[in-house]
Amino acid sequence: MRQGNIVSMEWVHTHLADSNVILVDCRFMMGGAAPDLGQRQYEAGHLPGAYYLDLDRDLSSPVGEHGGRHPLPHLDALAAKFSSIGIDGSKHVVAYDDQGGMMASRLWWLLHYTGHAGGTSIMDGGYSAWVAREYPTTIEKPEPTSSATYVPQIDTRFVIHIDELRQEMTKSGVLLIDSREAPRYRGEIEPIDPVAGHIPGAVSAFWKEALNEQGTWRSAEEQKARFAELGADQAERIIVYCGSGVSACPNVIALQEAGYQNVRLYAGSWSDWISYPDNPIATGEEVRENI
Repeated sequence: MRQGNIVSMEWVHTHLADSNVILVDCRFMMGGAAPDLGQRQYEAGHLPGAYYLDLDRDLSSPVGEHGGRHPLPHLDALAAKFSSIGIDGSKHVVAYDDQGGMMASRLWWLLHYTGHAGGTSIMDGGYSAWVAREYPTTIEKPEPTSSATYVPQIDTRFVIHIDELRQEMTKSGVLLIDSREAPRYRGEIEPIDPVAGHIPGAVSAFWKEALNEQGTWRSAEEQKARFAELGADQAERIIVYCGSGVSACPNVIALQEAGYQNVRLYAGSWSDWISYPDNPIATGEEVRENI
């Protein structure tokens, strides 16, 4: 059973009892003020049968000198966690959150990065929209399982790390997209990281522009228009980053929805870039040259 990157709440509602579908609640609040808020929200109510995965504990590894604020999780730990909630190569994983799909997109990306064969989707809308439709919720937690075995098979087409990024920046045909809010991109504000600005040569495409005024995902045609304006049609390779490799993931999905397949995530993103003192930093708007 293969579905697209985005599935409707109606589709999820009709597949609540489908044993081939694994639901994952990814609610989480950035900023550190309430790191366990997502967990508490899950315990107060979630989709029937949904497991919970935490951005910090489950979908990232501990912060180090490099790797950014949300380093990629260690593969053994990630495989064990996925296995414990029933994910193997045959299951279709549907992720949701209440943050516009940002946290759910991190899980979507990790599954692609680790070669998940069963397919993965984001539920369009979020938990609040689900509740507003009066769809069922529960406080009951599904039991962990020992019957599934997740075997990661890294797909390097989805990721780029700093050494390769430095090389790519010297080449033509590369479109580098910064997914943070425009004032952070321009270096006018920086509420999280110790240095403001952006990677030289990057253009700005705030990740929330992937959503419409109702908070649901824009059509493939609208996504195409977003990125074509930035030169994506002429790019041979597209690299996306954000602050820590999380909010860039919705843009990766949006680019795929628009038909671009040559898309990679700079996993460490801005918080990794600035951990190397010799890396150059740009501020203001970039004048886009021909790719």
